[in-house]
Amino acid sequence: MKKIFDKLNDSQTKAVKQSEGPVLILAGAGSGKTTTIVSRLAYLVEELGIPASNTLTLTFTNKAAKEMKGRASDMMENAAYPPLLCTFHKFGLLFLKFNIHLLSRQNNFVVIDTDDKKRIIKKINAEIPTQLIASEISRYKNSLLTPDDAYKQAELFNYQQIAKVYEEYETYLLENNLVDFDDLIALTFRLLNENEELARVTSEKYRYIMVDEYQDTNELQLKLLEKLCCTHNNLCVVGDDDQSIYGWRGAHIRNIMEFDQDFVGTSVFKLEENYRSREPILKVANSLIEHNRSRLGKKLIPTRGSGEDVNILNSNDENEESRKIALKIGKLLESGVKAEDIAVLYRVNVLSRSIEEGLNRSGINYRLVGGLRFYDRAEIKDLISYIRVITNFHDDFSFKRIVNKPKRGLGKASVDKIELAAHANDTSIFEYIKKVPVADLESLVRTKNAKTLKRFIKDIQNVAKVVSESTYNFIDVLEETFHLKDIYKGMQDEADRVLNMDEFYGLFRDFVKNTPEASLDEFLNELTLQSEQDQVEGESIYMMSIHASKGLEFDHIFVIGLEEGFLPLVGDGSDLEEERRLGYVSFTRAKETLTLSHASSRFYKGRRSDLQKSRFFNEAGLCEGSLIVEKNTAFKKGDLVRHKIFGTGRVNGVSKSGREFKLSINFAGTKRDILASFVERL
Repeated sequence: MKKIFDKLNDSQTKAVKQSEGPVLILAGAGSGKTTTIVSRLAYLVEELGIPASNTLTLTFTNKAAKEMKGRASDMMENAAYPPLLCTFHKFGLLFLKFNIHLLSRQNNFVVIDTDDKKRIIKKINAEIPTQLIASEISRYKNSLLTPDDAYKQAELFNYQQIAKVYEEYETYLLENNLVDFDDLIALTFRLLNENEELARVTSEKYRYIMVDEYQDTNELQLKLLEKLCCTHNNLCVVGDDDQSIYGWRGAHIRNIMEFDQDFVGTSVFKLEENYRSREPILKVANSLIEHNRSRLGKKLIPTRGSGEDVNILNSNDENEESRKIALKIGKLLESGVKAEDIAVLYRVNVLSRSIEEGLNRSGINYRLVGGLRFYDRAEIKDLISYIRVITNFHDDFSFKRIVNKPKRGLGKASVDKIELAAHANDTSIFEYIKKVPVADLESLVRTKNAKTLKRFIKDIQNVAKVVSESTYNFIDVLEETFHLKDIYKGMQDEADRVLNMDEFYGLFRDFVKNTPEASLDEFLNELTLQSEQDQVEGESIYMMSIHASKGLEFDHIFVIGLEEGFLPLVGDGSDLEEERRLGYVSFTRAKETLTLSHASSRFYKGRRSDLQKSRFFNEAGLCEGSLIVEKNTAFKKGDLVRHKIFGTGRVNGVSKSGREFKLSINFAGTKRDILASFVERL
């Protein structure tokens, strides 16, 4: 017993001991949620005598599952069998192996990966962007829509086409006994939903269920949990509504916000003691997140004492910013800080380019996590290949990369035939297509494609002429002629890729502006020196997006790009509350020091733009500004509250009243308007 509880604080201990009924553990950043969840599992098995085989613990990554398994096994001595502790998808795989026969399918199915999925889709339809079809099929499955449902709700012709591809794709999977990643959960839910007895037996088997990172669950995962709990209500979820940052990929914050409505009789525990960050870091993180309306309300309490104030870096542009950051990192390394204890975070991947260059100039090794170096990204390599062909028509390697980008109806086999013919004639592919009659080309490819290739050669020659007239305008003519941004149309990450291309265009213009006499060859040589670095060896600092940093911690954190439009992202499809949660996540990765950086201007969408300082500086209490900052209320409609005179009531509405919030509350049939500061939430 002592082994389980000796490292737990009071809040953690209470959460661990609440073994029955629905339990919501709100675990703030750095509050020891993994310790709590594995201790609760050990408590159930070691102290209450629950067979380990009657427990099920679900998480989101194999890495997290592996770590939790190791820690749980160290705390359990009496378990005859290890508890089932795995990801949602691994649980689905195990479940289907035993039960997929109920769908008249064989249990020796093969799970296909994302690349396999795209290859199958491309065989069915190569006209619509494959990534668009793949993500739509994924959305259909997570919404439990059949191909027929998808077709009925499709209003646009393209989406009717996608629904038809979905139907053929599903037929292909069935005929070849395959399941994809989404099927692992969707088919598991379908089986439980259609077989009441199976749902009952499964629920009886897993009488104690725990879910880690509950704020990252989607609607289908919630429905699956409801089925798994159909004979009991022993569901314990651990999560942090303030760290819900995956709305763009289907995670639904309402799952954690309304857990007590989905599972009646919920016991709520808040883990607010933070064991990671120094007090000044937590102060700004708390101040920032308080401005969110959609939150359950908690505050990180420092346990590690005070430290350095949060540092703000003001720069005129991204180049000055990168120099300052490289200088500060250099000083940290000189003082004995290990490189792996330092990280640079950004909201938008395109911002990594200038920092990469700054670190390269300073000779500081870095490792890019969860992404490629800027010049290694496919969209940038495509642009560089176009420029290489325009400067050297005989560069076959680059020509082959771009000949079907954007799509010109040429498959690999067609390109291989042309290459063989060119080599047989002892010439480059470009020269061969240019000189050979259309009739000869038609013997290798279709008539339509032969004409397209001839036009492609002429376009390259025309763009090459522009270079001799105006290098600065060349990049605009390149895009206008070939519409390179269309390559990525419909892809899930289209916006990021286009932003990267605009960054490259801006970089090119900057190069021409600073060296007006330079040629395209010189520009390419500059890039080659930057992109062909030696493999990073030994220690290196980390660079990554804020999304990639979730769950990690570093002694020293630099967050760059704190400007309106970058952090927070503003505009179509952006959610300011989720942006604020991203800011909160980035701040709370830091253990010892936090540096927040902004620039007055950056290359943005191919042009240098003046930028406004992020509103998050004001909201975090780090500076005064013209923005009106309103503190938020932790109360929302439906909350139960207590007033010292009127007793318990339910909130019917929330409105602004000066600097305060006014709550409309129903006290046992009597409605009153009360200021939020005069009641407490139950």
